[in-house]
Amino acid sequence: MSALAFPRIATFARALRRDTSGLAAVEFALCLPFVVSVAMGGAELTNYTTTKMRISQVAVHIADNASRIGTGTVLSNKTISEAQINDLLTGAGLQAGKTNLYTNGRVILSSLEPMANPNTSDRYKIRWQRCRGSKVWPSSYGTAGQTNLTGISVNGQTLKAPDDGAVMFVEIAYDYKPLISTVFVPKNLIREVAAMTVRNQRDYTGGTNGIYNTENAPISNC
Repeated sequence: MSALAFPRIATFARALRRDTSGLAAVEFALCLPFVVSVAMGGAELTNYTTTKMRISQVAVHIADNASRIGTGTVLSNKTISEAQINDLLTGAGLQAGKTNLYTNGRVILSSLEPMANPNTSDRYKIRWQRCRGSKVWPSSYGTAGQTNLTGISVNGQTLKAPDDGAVMFVEIAYDYKPLISTVFVPKNLIREVAAMTVRNQRDYTGGTNGIYNTENAPISNC
């Protein structure tokens, strides 16, 4: 290499060192993975929170409507039917919208009632349960026909039914379907519960465990 080449190389190196025309592109390339991760994580968490809130609202909706349904007059106890329960569950699926509640989840509706035997005071039973949804999920709080319960324990609190009354208890288990990835959410399974005391006097013994089915409607068994 000739002696003239060294000054040229040195000059080129100094010029290259002072050149900042590509600095912004390099910084953008370095920051892009972080920016994309934050954006995707924010979108996923927003969708997860919205879905969880919607499932919670559906649980309250089912419990509230289950506590109100029935046919009767002010002079007689209300009776409930399988058709009314089916309509209630169908309406909940429509309210859940694009979550595809019954494809991705399971709804369990239970009637918690006091035991009639005076020797079992402060003891309760689950007289009946109705379920809908493709997800395989046994209730975490009891099954139909279970007796001698002290109540239903939820988050350290015990749920009890009033004398001569009942509590409609709803449990929903739902598999969250991510927009991008479940890496950005706390857990895939969303579980929500809700409970409402039956508003009116209800016939708890007629029909089959308190549910009539003169329409021969399909039974949403668990």
